Amino acid sequence: MTITLRPGSTVMFTGDSITDCQRLESEDGLGFGYPLRIAGEWGFRHPDRAVTWLNTGIAGHKVMDLEARWQADVLDARPAVVSILVGVNDMGWHTIDPDGHVIPAEDYAAGYDRLLAPLAEAGTELILIEPFLLPISGSVEAGNTHVGEKERKEWRADLDPKIQVVRALAREYGAHLLAADRMFAELAATTEPEHWAEDGVHPTPAGHAALAAAWLRLVA
Repeated sequence: MTITLRPGSTVMFTGDSITDCQRLESEDGLGFGYPLRIAGEWGFRHPDRAVTWLNTGIAGHKVMDLEARWQADVLDARPAVVSILVGVNDMGWHTIDPDGHVIPAEDYAAGYDRLLAPLAEAGTELILIEPFLLPISGSVEAGNTHVGEKERKEWRADLDPKIQVVRALAREYGAHLLAADRMFAELAATTEPEHWAEDGVHPTPAGHAALAAAWLRLVA
């Protein structure tokens, strides 16, 4: 089953930097990433079915950050469809809070569930995008931190349970799952992973195009 986007409906994208993509610096508020590509492709394919596209992603945000602004940034807009991509900041490089406690997958699951519950009650269509990590080679800079193979293996071990959380919540809520981690793993098996995300996390233009194409396959 696919989601039917009816003329005049509102679609909300939200999450972290992968969705944000400097949206506040763009004239249409969509940024330069996959939300813009989706809106552009939809408008090209369906000029007679205008849709309102909104983006409330904020770089660096975790599930708990989304929860703090959920009412004002998402629920008050009463969107027909909400697309969520969050979790990469809840893993490895962002899992330690100021008190030194690791954020477990259980807390990620509970917070994510609280995001979905009011949307499901309102009858909102849901698209959940798996957080992802590409198996790039060598070392990269993440913020001010030099990251090598060892750190990325730790990130992967932390992220995998959170991906399973998203999959489980999609089943529980009858949401549409965009299996982005699986998709990028398959793409990286035939092309250099850096072609899709130079640091393994933030998509290149090709990576955003892949996300947009997969997203559009979920709607009609």
